[in-house]
Amino acid sequence: MVKPRIFSVSNQKGGVGKTTTTVNLATALAALEKKVLIIDLDPQGNATVSVGAKRRIGSLNSYSVLTGVDTLVDSVLETEIPYLYVLPASKELLGVDIELASAEQPQFYLKNALNEINMFDYIFIDCPPAVGLLTMNALVASDYVIIPVQCEYLALEGVADLMKTVQKVKKNFNPNLQLHGIVLTMFDGRSNLSKSIVSDVKEFFKDQVYDTLIPRNVRIPEAPSHGKPVMIYDIRSVGAKSYIRLAAEVLNREKELMAHG
Repeated sequence: MVKPRIFSVSNQKGGVGKTTTTVNLATALAALEKKVLIIDLDPQGNATVSVGAKRRIGSLNSYSVLTGVDTLVDSVLETEIPYLYVLPASKELLGVDIELASAEQPQFYLKNALNEINMFDYIFIDCPPAVGLLTMNALVASDYVIIPVQCEYLALEGVADLMKTVQKVKKNFNPNLQLHGIVLTMFDGRSNLSKSIVSDVKEFFKDQVYDTLIPRNVRIPEAPSHGKPVMIYDIRSVGAKSYIRLAAEVLNREKELMAHG
């Protein structure tokens, strides 16, 4: 049985391009005929909407799978994009921290739900902008974490806390978890501040930062309103091309990480 490679895309700071990165990396790999699943763990459901699906109320969503009511196999939706599937979000995810707080080993609910899943090559988990039980479940279930960082003032705010959480998860729950990389988003080449942020982040995190910069590009925020990833909405846009380059870099880095055990 081939185990899918599972990525959490996480940053406790909102508005950093987390969902956009999740959706477009997943789409790029699906374009290579890899079978890819997006798990939307954000109650806002932006990843769900961005691939043309709707949030599900009641059963058959990431909340019902997380809490063991439904199985993942029964709950995923095919998207209009070949090879790309989504487990939709639900507003019920808002109550997870309270509902699972007193449960035994609440950090393992998603991992348990993903056990024995062999129908996908890659799974990308879109985490909420908070380090609560949803993000903990994602990290415990994942092989890798990708952290999007916005090229703006206070960009590193929250990253240090997330890194502490990653180390805590690695130590206590998931020793195989690795930081796959940090992706710099909303880069403006005309802005000295953007260039300064890139320099600061690369100085601090060194080769853990991807070379590909995701630019500010109007097509990127336009795409979700049409229920499409930017790569489908406008493949010729600089935003789409940057995510194609990032996907190639992610694949190459994955090979390097696997080679080094």
